[in-house]
Amino acid sequence: MKLFVNNLTVIDYSYLCHERGMVGESLIVDIELDGSLNDECMVLDFGLVKKQIKAVIDFEVDHKLLVAAGHPTISYNLVGDHTQILLDRPEQLPIYLNCPNEAFAILETSMIDENAIIEHLTIAIKKVLPDNVTGLVLKLAAEPIFGPFYHYSHGLKKHDGNCQRIAHGHRSIIEIERNGEKAADLEEYWAQRWEDIYLITEEDMVTPDDVTIPEELTALKNVQQLYWIAYDAPQGRFELAMPQQHCEILDFDTTVEQLTQFAAQTLANENPGDTISVIGYEGVDKGAMVACKVTK
Repeated sequence: MKLFVNNLTVIDYSYLCHERGMVGESLIVDIELDGSLNDECMVLDFGLVKKQIKAVIDFEVDHKLLVAAGHPTISYNLVGDHTQILLDRPEQLPIYLNCPNEAFAILETSMIDENAIIEHLTIAIKKVLPDNVTGLVLKLAAEPIFGPFYHYSHGLKKHDGNCQRIAHGHRSIIEIERNGEKAADLEEYWAQRWEDIYLITEEDMVTPDDVTIPEELTALKNVQQLYWIAYDAPQGRFELAMPQQHCEILDFDTTVEQLTQFAAQTLANENPGDTISVIGYEGVDKGAMVACKVTK
């Protein structure tokens, strides 16, 4: 007997890529369980699937930076309750993080992709399944999108939950109208502007001296093309060095509400007299909407 739950959850995370840098991603999770019926004549109660298994998925990978420990450009070091991560790319600029351990998922793989995440989650989920469940199939897929979208990473230091982690992200649709009509050109412009972007809240910018760097990596302080970001949040101290070319600095906290407002206001300023309406997504099926107009 097979039990299935489609759209069990969405995992929002970022990962390090030696070509693209830090990439935000969102994947939809479907699950199948194979087994015999229990005393309740069920393979597993849907309530347990939605709570227990979803909790494992959230704990393991959601709102984290996924790290491919087997890739030659990535190294990591555990120092007490913090982990230091370095993406060292001789042909490009490095990325460095020093964050609480729970901000990362270290996967023993050479590449972060759907198969690597499925393998990691399958091991973790099997530990909580009852004996009558003998088979588990996980399916991860990006949301089908037929228009412009972008990948972004960020952190929200004021958030009580896991959004405070400095390197988590999303794959997000952008929908824009000009005077009530779809504006494909503006959607494409914004998607390109924020392609693989890291969004920085300006007040979180610091100097290299404000970041904990191991002695063997002190040369990072002399790399002029890096931005340094750090803040203290409920889960601890978060620190990050990012290539400037992959960042945009904003003077507000990067919630989806304020990001959508910023996009609409920016485009309204650039198109005076037009009413610009923006629907900005934070991953899958959630987001904000706003309309702005600047008088000529």
